[in-house]
Amino acid sequence: MSDSAGGAESGGMAGAGQDAEADNEPPQQAPPLPESDSLEEGAPPAAKQPKMSEEDQKLGQTTEDVKMHGETPAQGGLQQEYSVLPAQRESLQGEEEVPVGAAGEEECHQNGNGGYDATLEGGETKPQEHNANGSADSLSEGQQLALDFTQNPQMLTGSWTEYSTLPENYLKGCKWAPDGSCILTNSADNVLRVYNLPPEIYSYNWDLLPEMSPVLRMAEGDTIYDYCWYPKMNSLDPDTCFLASSSRDNPVHVWDAFYGEVRASFRAYNHLDELTAAHSLCFSPDGTQLYCGFDKTVRVFYTDRPGRDCEDRPTVVKKQGQSGIISCFGFSPCLSVYACGSYSRCAGLYSCQDGTLLALLPTRHHGGLTHLLFSPDGNYLYTGGRKDPEILCWDLREPGKVVFSLKRNVATNQRIYFDLDLSGRYLLSGDTEGVVSVWDTQTAPPDGDEKLLQPQLRFQAHWDCTNGISIHPFMPLLATSSGQRQFPGPGDSEGDSSSDGEGAEAVVSQQEIRQDNTLTLWWAGPLGRAAEGSQEQNTAGWMSGMSGGPGQRG
Repeated sequence: MSDSAGGAESGGMAGAGQDAEADNEPPQQAPPLPESDSLEEGAPPAAKQPKMSEEDQKLGQTTEDVKMHGETPAQGGLQQEYSVLPAQRESLQGEEEVPVGAAGEEECHQNGNGGYDATLEGGETKPQEHNANGSADSLSEGQQLALDFTQNPQMLTGSWTEYSTLPENYLKGCKWAPDGSCILTNSADNVLRVYNLPPEIYSYNWDLLPEMSPVLRMAEGDTIYDYCWYPKMNSLDPDTCFLASSSRDNPVHVWDAFYGEVRASFRAYNHLDELTAAHSLCFSPDGTQLYCGFDKTVRVFYTDRPGRDCEDRPTVVKKQGQSGIISCFGFSPCLSVYACGSYSRCAGLYSCQDGTLLALLPTRHHGGLTHLLFSPDGNYLYTGGRKDPEILCWDLREPGKVVFSLKRNVATNQRIYFDLDLSGRYLLSGDTEGVVSVWDTQTAPPDGDEKLLQPQLRFQAHWDCTNGISIHPFMPLLATSSGQRQFPGPGDSEGDSSSDGEGAEAVVSQQEIRQDNTLTLWWAGPLGRAAEGSQEQNTAGWMSGMSGGPGQRG
């Protein structure tokens, strides 16, 4: 893995992603989970673990095979018909980028996540305008599949053997690509993995879904702090298919999402001219800048100028401002404003033009912030922290006002992601007990006092900590990732009343049972034969115009 970091230091296009491909031993099968449909029964649904088909094994070939075939990613592969909506082709060809600083409703659609809106009264669905991220389009009414949280999501497939070859190789989050063609994961072995969306999902023949295998593995040299997709990523244009990652004692790497190679490196140096690693990353909405978080500093790199040239934006000026390590970023979908969360337990709002501090939100969290999200309309900011039981919703029209709070169980320093659907209605988050909670933000009183919002649905997604959750850009699909660092031993019994010997065995046994390092896909749309018929018809329209995804081979 250290070779990959060395290749990145030189800024060359070295095949850094190849190191993790050489697995000498076959992966071991993880034990299946017991079947269950509800949280009350106390067990998560069973993990489907069919044997991998020949077709699926081809997906798991190394990235070297791509070069041997001499085939460009867009020429072949199962995903050739599955990654981009039909209407995207026309709109992407004539699309003009809107600068980050431009304000107004038009930019709100372009910089925002876009996608399907909440279902209207009477069962109708609002048509959605196209957005620049390539995640959704001007679909006709009734052609979109809305999220349905009146029942527990149905588990489809996942990846578990990939994370069982090394002990305690737990996941650290998952993120859908902006065009919905693939999923990116991070794990304790310091490898970023890309999974293509299984084509069998579109046939609704879910009983035949094989276990997912990564099509790319990109190895960092040390602990990965943060990672993110390029916001305008589109599988039709390989030049846009890349992602960024930051790891300890390494520069920021930009990875090619087709071949797993390092495209470029961005290096930040401290006052002693020593290389320092970014603790957080985020592309600007137009993709021209890469924001990196450091201790009391944000550094802004331009994506067309790799190297060490950057703009320094201190968050503390004359002992005033936001202290601590900048741990997470978020960009407003409508205004030229970005938010920074820090391990000093507070969030700040800044101007995109020059980094001027616009507002510093009160310190309400019990732990350092690990994740934040803007609502699609830009009026609200959601923040969550480590060892903190609350997600807070801030009204940015009255900075400092908390509209409501959401309770979740976060008992560790691990980053626990949460996600909003593209209408801004549903917020989803996992917790350290493996439970996923779904809140309907529309049930909160618009002008009422701060209150605790109760979840609409809770379901057991994993045995272990559900640390990552990501909602598909335009389909009712959820991706969740699980696992955490385990500490087996009597010290973890926390006052177990049993005898010393029995307590130690019980704790070790409990930790072995709870360990669950898995990436899982869930269907969160309508179920039933009638619904399936309409879904197949709608999905057929998408399939007719979709094209190859990253890492795909023929």
